[in-house]
Amino acid sequence: MADKKGPKKPAPAKKPAAGAKTKPPVRAEKAEKKVARKSGKEAGAGKAAPARPAAAAAAPPPSRREPARRPAATAPPPAAAGRPAALGIQDLRPAFGATHSGKRVGRGPGSGHGKTAGRGNKGQKSRSGYQHQRGFEGGQMPLHRRVPKRGFTNIFRVEYDIVNLSDLNRFEAGQEVTPEALASLRLARKSRKVKILGDGEIGKPLTVSAHKFSASAQAKIEAAGGRCEVIER
Repeated sequence: MADKKGPKKPAPAKKPAAGAKTKPPVRAEKAEKKVARKSGKEAGAGKAAPARPAAAAAAPPPSRREPARRPAATAPPPAAAGRPAALGIQDLRPAFGATHSGKRVGRGPGSGHGKTAGRGNKGQKSRSGYQHQRGFEGGQMPLHRRVPKRGFTNIFRVEYDIVNLSDLNRFEAGQEVTPEALASLRLARKSRKVKILGDGEIGKPLTVSAHKFSASAQAKIEAAGGRCEVIER
């Protein structure tokens, strides 16, 4: 038999607690705000709002003092392709391919240097301890014996720095001319001896000291009222 049940009664609404605050509905709050805005606009329509000064309007809002920013750390330069960056002397290495391992000979034909280790078959050069003199050309007449020779080299030859009379005109009359004075003017070198030659003319008396004089130079210096002093070699 089917049970006969009547219509369900709606559940009674829960009453708020005595101490709890009741919140007005959201729609009622929005309607109240709209009414307040309209009433405020109508009241202020007759009164003109005082104009604000331009400076006050343009003034930026007070901002807090920003802390100074540190400069960004510069990244280290990128290392070369395939090589790490060198951090110190102990990390320095030769460039790839700049060095090669030593040639290992005497390791048989499989090493790539052949059965005889690159020395060939028999002969003096294939033996250990082979040496040859400088200039040896395998038995043919060497170059230092083929070229013609003439004269000889005098090992006792003395080299002189040459100074002509025309170079002595830069000295004042009565001044002493010595190898040191000539070296200071870059007319001679300190390490070499000086010889005076008679190229040019001199018209002032000078006392010239040198290791050697030509006959014409000595005659012209004495004719101008000067004197020649020979330094012992």
